[in-house]
Amino acid sequence: MTIDLKHRNFLKLLDFSSDEIRYLLDLAGTLKAEKKAGKEIPRLAGKNIALIFEKISTRTRCAFEVAAYDQGANVTYLGPTGTQMGAKESMKDTARVLARFYDAVEFRGFDQATAELLGHHGIPVWNGLTNEYHPTQCLADLLTMTEHSTKPMNEISLCYLGDGASNMSDSLLVGAAKMGLDFRLASPHELRPDHELVAQCTQLARASGARLSITDDVVIAVQDVDFLYTDVWLSMGQPESDWGRRIELLKPFQVDRRVLSLTSNPRVKFMHCLPAFHNRETEVGEDIFWKFDLDAMEVTDEVFESDASIVFDQAENRLHTIKAVMVATLAD
Repeated sequence: MTIDLKHRNFLKLLDFSSDEIRYLLDLAGTLKAEKKAGKEIPRLAGKNIALIFEKISTRTRCAFEVAAYDQGANVTYLGPTGTQMGAKESMKDTARVLARFYDAVEFRGFDQATAELLGHHGIPVWNGLTNEYHPTQCLADLLTMTEHSTKPMNEISLCYLGDGASNMSDSLLVGAAKMGLDFRLASPHELRPDHELVAQCTQLARASGARLSITDDVVIAVQDVDFLYTDVWLSMGQPESDWGRRIELLKPFQVDRRVLSLTSNPRVKFMHCLPAFHNRETEVGEDIFWKFDLDAMEVTDEVFESDASIVFDQAENRLHTIKAVMVATLAD
Protein backbone atom coordinates (compact mmCIF):
# COMPACT_ATOMS: atom_id res chain seq x y z
CA MET A 1 0.00 0.00 0.00
CA THR A 2 1.31 3.43 -0.98
CA ILE A 3 0.92 6.10 1.68
CA ASP A 4 1.02 9.71 0.48
CA LEU A 5 0.56 12.43 3.12
CA LYS A 6 1.96 15.32 1.08
CA HIS A 7 0.24 18.64 1.89
CA ARG A 8 -1.89 17.00 4.64
CA ASN A 9 -2.57 18.80 7.91
CA PHE A 10 -1.69 16.98 11.12
CA LEU A 11 -4.32 18.28 13.52
CA LYS A 12 -5.62 15.16 15.29
CA LEU A 13 -5.16 11.41 15.00
CA LEU A 14 -8.84 11.01 14.19
CA ASP A 15 -8.00 12.37 10.72
CA PHE A 16 -5.59 9.49 9.99
CA SER A 17 -6.05 5.79 9.31
CA SER A 18 -4.18 3.15 11.28
CA ASP A 19 -2.04 2.48 8.18
CA GLU A 20 -1.14 6.17 7.94
CA ILE A 21 -0.23 6.33 11.63
CA ARG A 22 1.89 3.21 11.28
CA TYR A 23 3.60 4.78 8.27
CA LEU A 24 4.50 7.85 10.36
CA LEU A 25 5.87 5.62 13.13
CA ASP A 26 7.96 3.62 10.66
CA LEU A 27 9.24 6.84 9.10
CA ALA A 28 10.12 8.19 12.56
CA GLY A 29 12.11 5.03 13.23
CA THR A 30 13.99 5.47 9.95
CA LEU A 31 14.75 9.13 10.62
CA LYS A 32 15.85 8.34 14.18
CA ALA A 33 18.26 5.68 12.89
CA GLU A 34 19.64 8.09 10.27
CA LYS A 35 20.29 10.75 12.91
CA LYS A 36 21.97 8.29 15.26
CA ALA A 37 24.20 7.07 12.45
CA GLY A 38 25.08 10.60 11.31
CA LYS A 39 23.58 9.90 7.88
CA GLU A 40 20.53 12.14 7.89
CA ILE A 41 19.35 13.42 4.52
CA PRO A 42 18.00 17.03 4.53
CA ARG A 43 14.63 16.53 2.84
CA LEU A 44 13.27 20.00 3.71
CA ALA A 45 16.06 22.19 2.35
CA GLY A 46 14.74 25.59 1.34
CA LYS A 47 11.45 25.23 3.22
CA ASN A 48 10.26 27.96 5.60
CA ILE A 49 8.21 27.05 8.65
CA ALA A 50 6.34 29.28 11.11
CA LEU A 51 6.03 28.09 14.71
CA ILE A 52 3.07 29.77 16.43
CA PHE A 53 2.94 29.42 20.21
CA GLU A 54 0.01 30.83 22.18
CA LYS A 55 1.28 28.68 25.07
CA ILE A 56 4.88 28.53 26.23
CA SER A 57 6.74 25.29 25.61
CA THR A 58 9.99 23.41 26.09
CA ARG A 59 9.79 20.02 24.35
CA THR A 60 7.42 20.99 21.55
CA ARG A 61 9.32 24.11 20.54
CA CYS A 62 12.72 22.44 20.75
CA ALA A 63 11.56 19.34 18.90
CA PHE A 64 10.07 21.34 16.03
CA GLU A 65 13.10 23.61 15.77
CA VAL A 66 15.70 20.82 15.88
CA ALA A 67 13.65 18.67 13.50
CA ALA A 68 13.45 21.54 11.02
CA TYR A 69 17.16 22.37 11.29
CA ASP A 70 18.15 18.70 10.95
CA GLN A 71 16.12 18.55 7.76
CA GLY A 72 17.50 21.80 6.33
CA ALA A 73 14.44 24.02 6.85
CA ASN A 74 14.27 27.57 8.26
CA VAL A 75 11.96 28.43 11.17
CA THR A 76 10.41 31.58 12.58
CA TYR A 77 9.26 31.37 16.21
CA LEU A 78 6.18 33.46 16.99
CA GLY A 79 5.64 33.45 20.75
CA PRO A 80 2.62 34.34 22.89
CA THR A 81 3.29 38.07 22.48
CA GLY A 82 4.99 37.95 19.08
CA THR A 83 2.09 38.57 16.71
CA GLN A 84 -1.08 40.64 16.28
CA MET A 85 -3.04 37.40 15.89
CA GLY A 86 -6.40 37.64 17.62
CA ALA A 87 -5.63 41.13 19.00
CA LYS A 88 -5.43 43.53 16.06
CA GLU A 89 -5.74 40.99 13.26
CA SER A 90 -8.15 38.10 12.90
CA MET A 91 -6.89 34.55 12.89
CA LYS A 92 -8.24 34.10 9.38
CA ASP A 93 -6.34 37.13 8.06
CA THR A 94 -3.16 36.07 9.84
CA ALA A 95 -3.45 32.58 8.36
CA ARG A 96 -3.78 33.98 4.84
CA VAL A 97 -0.69 36.13 5.31
CA LEU A 98 1.40 33.28 6.70
CA ALA A 99 0.35 31.04 3.82
CA ARG A 100 2.00 33.56 1.44
CA PHE A 101 5.29 33.53 3.38
CA TYR A 102 5.68 29.99 4.66
CA ASP A 103 5.55 26.41 3.43
CA ALA A 104 4.02 25.08 6.67
CA VAL A 105 2.83 26.23 10.10
CA GLU A 106 2.99 24.64 13.54
CA PHE A 107 0.39 25.79 16.06
CA ARG A 108 0.45 25.30 19.82
CA GLY A 109 -2.43 27.03 21.50
CA PHE A 110 -5.78 26.84 23.19
CA ASP A 111 -8.66 26.07 20.84
CA GLN A 112 -8.64 23.18 18.38
CA ALA A 113 -10.89 25.35 16.21
CA THR A 114 -7.99 27.76 15.72
CA ALA A 115 -5.75 24.97 14.46
CA GLU A 116 -8.52 23.81 12.13
CA LEU A 117 -8.97 27.37 10.81
CA LEU A 118 -5.26 27.71 10.12
CA GLY A 119 -5.42 24.46 8.19
CA HIS A 120 -7.72 25.82 5.48
CA HIS A 121 -5.22 27.97 3.62
CA GLY A 122 -3.24 25.69 1.35
CA ILE A 123 -0.17 24.77 3.43
CA PRO A 124 0.27 21.97 5.98
CA VAL A 125 -0.57 22.90 9.57
CA TRP A 126 0.68 20.77 12.47
CA ASN A 127 -0.92 20.69 15.90
CA GLY A 128 1.72 21.10 18.61
CA LEU A 129 -1.01 20.98 21.30
CA THR A 130 -4.50 22.37 21.83
CA ASN A 131 -6.96 22.10 24.69
CA GLU A 132 -8.54 19.14 22.93
CA TYR A 133 -5.66 17.12 21.44
CA HIS A 134 -1.91 16.53 21.58
CA PRO A 135 -1.32 14.29 18.54
CA THR A 136 2.46 14.69 18.21
CA GLN A 137 2.87 13.56 21.82
CA CYS A 138 0.68 10.53 21.19
CA LEU A 139 2.79 9.57 18.16
CA ALA A 140 5.91 9.76 20.34
CA ASP A 141 4.22 7.62 22.97
CA LEU A 142 3.26 4.94 20.45
CA LEU A 143 6.82 4.83 19.13
CA THR A 144 8.23 4.63 22.66
CA MET A 145 5.96 1.73 23.61
CA THR A 146 6.96 -0.26 20.54
CA GLU A 147 10.63 0.33 21.41
CA HIS A 148 10.12 -0.95 24.96
CA SER A 149 7.96 -3.96 24.18
CA THR A 150 8.51 -7.22 22.33
CA LYS A 151 4.78 -7.46 21.68
CA PRO A 152 3.05 -6.36 18.49
CA MET A 153 1.19 -3.12 19.01
CA ASN A 154 -2.23 -4.77 19.15
CA GLU A 155 -1.13 -6.81 22.17
CA ILE A 156 0.26 -3.88 24.18
CA SER A 157 -1.72 -2.78 27.24
CA LEU A 158 -1.64 0.81 28.49
CA CYS A 159 -3.30 2.35 31.54
CA TYR A 160 -3.70 6.11 31.86
CA LEU A 161 -4.36 7.32 35.43
CA GLY A 162 -5.63 10.77 36.31
CA ASP A 163 -7.61 13.41 34.46
CA GLY A 164 -9.64 11.50 31.88
CA ALA A 165 -10.98 14.68 30.28
CA SER A 166 -7.61 16.12 29.24
CA ASN A 167 -6.06 16.57 25.82
CA MET A 168 -3.53 13.85 26.65
CA SER A 169 -6.02 11.21 27.77
CA ASP A 170 -8.23 12.00 24.77
CA SER A 171 -5.30 11.66 22.38
CA LEU A 172 -4.23 8.34 23.90
CA LEU A 173 -7.81 7.08 23.73
CA VAL A 174 -7.91 7.88 20.02
CA GLY A 175 -4.44 6.46 19.37
CA ALA A 176 -5.28 3.23 21.18
CA ALA A 177 -8.58 2.86 19.34
CA LYS A 178 -6.88 3.40 15.99
CA MET A 179 -3.94 1.05 16.64
CA GLY A 180 -5.67 -1.81 18.47
CA LEU A 181 -4.24 -1.41 21.99
CA ASP A 182 -5.70 -2.64 25.25
CA PHE A 183 -6.34 0.79 26.78
CA ARG A 184 -7.60 1.35 30.31
CA LEU A 185 -8.53 4.79 31.64
CA ALA A 186 -8.59 5.15 35.42
CA SER A 187 -10.13 8.47 36.45
CA PRO A 188 -12.72 9.99 38.78
CA HIS A 189 -16.28 10.10 37.45
CA GLU A 190 -16.12 13.90 37.31
CA LEU A 191 -13.19 13.80 34.89
CA ARG A 192 -14.24 11.40 32.16
CA PRO A 193 -13.80 11.87 28.40
CA ASP A 194 -16.60 13.34 26.30
CA HIS A 195 -19.36 10.83 25.55
CA GLU A 196 -19.24 11.53 21.83
CA LEU A 197 -15.50 10.89 21.70
CA VAL A 198 -15.91 7.64 23.63
CA ALA A 199 -18.62 6.52 21.20
CA GLN A 200 -16.42 7.42 18.24
CA CYS A 201 -13.45 5.53 19.68
CA THR A 202 -15.63 2.54 20.52
CA GLN A 203 -16.63 2.37 16.87
CA LEU A 204 -12.97 2.62 15.80
CA ALA A 205 -12.07 -0.14 18.26
CA ARG A 206 -14.48 -2.53 16.58
CA ALA A 207 -12.47 -2.20 13.39
CA SER A 208 -8.99 -2.32 14.98
CA GLY A 209 -9.64 -4.88 17.71
CA ALA A 210 -8.76 -2.40 20.45
CA ARG A 211 -10.03 -3.04 23.96
CA LEU A 212 -11.16 0.14 25.72
CA SER A 213 -12.25 0.42 29.34
CA ILE A 214 -13.00 3.35 31.65
CA THR A 215 -13.16 2.90 35.41
CA ASP A 216 -12.48 4.59 38.74
CA ASP A 217 -10.99 1.35 40.14
CA VAL A 218 -7.20 1.62 40.01
CA VAL A 219 -6.66 -1.98 41.12
CA ILE A 220 -8.67 -3.37 38.20
CA ALA A 221 -7.31 -0.88 35.67
CA VAL A 222 -3.62 -1.60 36.21
CA GLN A 223 -3.74 -5.40 36.48
CA ASP A 224 -1.10 -7.01 34.21
CA VAL A 225 -0.63 -3.78 32.27
CA ASP A 226 2.55 -3.15 30.24
CA PHE A 227 2.66 0.65 30.57
CA LEU A 228 1.39 3.13 33.15
CA TYR A 229 0.85 6.72 32.04
CA THR A 230 -0.09 9.92 33.85
CA ASP A 231 -0.04 13.68 33.35
CA VAL A 232 -0.22 16.82 35.47
CA TRP A 233 -3.37 17.39 37.51
CA LEU A 234 -3.85 21.00 36.39
CA SER A 235 -3.28 21.88 32.76
CA MET A 236 -1.85 25.12 31.42
CA GLY A 237 -4.52 27.81 31.34
CA GLN A 238 -6.63 26.37 34.16
CA PRO A 239 -6.95 28.65 37.21
CA GLU A 240 -4.68 27.90 40.18
CA SER A 241 -7.71 28.25 42.42
CA ASP A 242 -8.72 24.80 41.10
CA TRP A 243 -5.73 23.08 42.72
CA GLY A 244 -7.53 22.11 45.92
CA ARG A 245 -10.45 20.42 44.18
CA ARG A 246 -8.20 18.77 41.58
CA ILE A 247 -5.94 17.31 44.26
CA GLU A 248 -8.95 15.98 46.15
CA LEU A 249 -10.26 14.26 43.01
CA LEU A 250 -6.97 12.96 41.63
CA LYS A 251 -4.88 11.98 44.67
CA PRO A 252 -6.28 8.39 44.57
CA PHE A 253 -4.86 8.07 41.05
CA GLN A 254 -1.29 9.09 41.91
CA VAL A 255 1.28 6.70 40.45
CA ASP A 256 3.41 5.47 43.35
CA ARG A 257 5.33 2.29 44.13
CA ARG A 258 2.11 0.60 45.26
CA VAL A 259 0.49 1.17 41.86
CA LEU A 260 3.51 -0.34 40.12
CA SER A 261 3.26 -3.41 42.34
CA LEU A 262 -0.50 -3.71 41.69
CA THR A 263 0.24 -4.38 38.02
CA SER A 264 1.84 -7.73 38.98
CA ASN A 265 4.20 -7.03 36.09
CA PRO A 266 7.86 -6.69 37.16
CA ARG A 267 8.68 -5.21 33.71
CA VAL A 268 5.96 -2.53 33.75
CA LYS A 269 7.11 0.85 32.43
CA PHE A 270 6.10 4.33 33.56
CA MET A 271 5.33 7.12 31.07
CA HIS A 272 4.64 10.85 31.37
CA CYS A 273 4.50 13.56 28.69
CA LEU A 274 6.29 16.06 30.98
CA PRO A 275 6.74 18.37 32.75
CA ALA A 276 6.03 16.33 35.89
CA PHE A 277 5.49 17.48 39.47
CA HIS A 278 7.34 14.59 41.11
CA ASN A 279 9.22 16.62 43.72
CA ARG A 280 9.54 20.11 45.23
CA GLU A 281 12.21 21.35 42.81
CA THR A 282 9.91 23.76 40.97
CA GLU A 283 8.06 26.89 42.07
CA VAL A 284 4.75 25.06 41.61
CA GLY A 285 5.96 21.99 43.49
CA GLU A 286 7.16 24.05 46.43
CA ASP A 287 3.94 26.06 46.50
CA ILE A 288 1.83 22.88 46.50
CA PHE A 289 3.91 21.44 49.33
CA TRP A 290 3.27 24.41 51.61
CA LYS A 291 -0.42 24.72 50.71
CA PHE A 292 -1.39 21.03 50.60
CA ASP A 293 1.46 19.15 52.33
CA LEU A 294 2.27 17.15 49.19
CA ASP A 295 5.87 16.62 48.09
CA ALA A 296 4.72 15.05 44.82
CA MET A 297 1.55 15.08 42.80
CA GLU A 298 0.64 12.85 39.84
CA VAL A 299 3.73 10.64 40.30
CA THR A 300 6.09 10.13 43.22
CA ASP A 301 9.78 10.85 42.86
CA GLU A 302 10.51 7.20 43.66
CA VAL A 303 8.64 6.06 40.54
CA PHE A 304 9.78 8.92 38.32
CA GLU A 305 13.45 8.19 39.05
CA SER A 306 13.08 4.40 38.99
CA ASP A 307 14.26 1.94 36.35
CA ALA A 308 10.63 1.61 35.28
CA SER A 309 10.56 5.22 34.08
CA ILE A 310 11.00 5.79 30.33
CA VAL A 311 9.88 9.42 30.31
CA PHE A 312 13.04 10.76 28.71
CA ASP A 313 12.83 8.21 25.90
CA GLN A 314 9.37 9.64 25.27
CA ALA A 315 10.77 13.17 25.30
CA GLU A 316 13.45 12.27 22.76
CA ASN A 317 10.91 10.59 20.52
CA ARG A 318 8.99 13.86 20.25
CA LEU A 319 11.83 14.95 17.96
CA HIS A 320 11.76 11.90 15.72
CA THR A 321 7.97 11.64 15.36
CA ILE A 322 7.57 15.39 14.76
CA LYS A 323 10.28 15.13 12.14
CA ALA A 324 8.36 12.29 10.51
CA VAL A 325 5.21 14.42 10.34
CA MET A 326 7.16 17.31 8.80
CA VAL A 327 8.88 15.13 6.21
CA ALA A 328 5.75 13.15 5.31
CA THR A 329 3.61 16.24 4.74
CA LEU A 330 6.15 18.74 3.39
CA ALA A 331 9.10 17.04 1.68
CA ASP A 332 9.24 17.18 -2.13
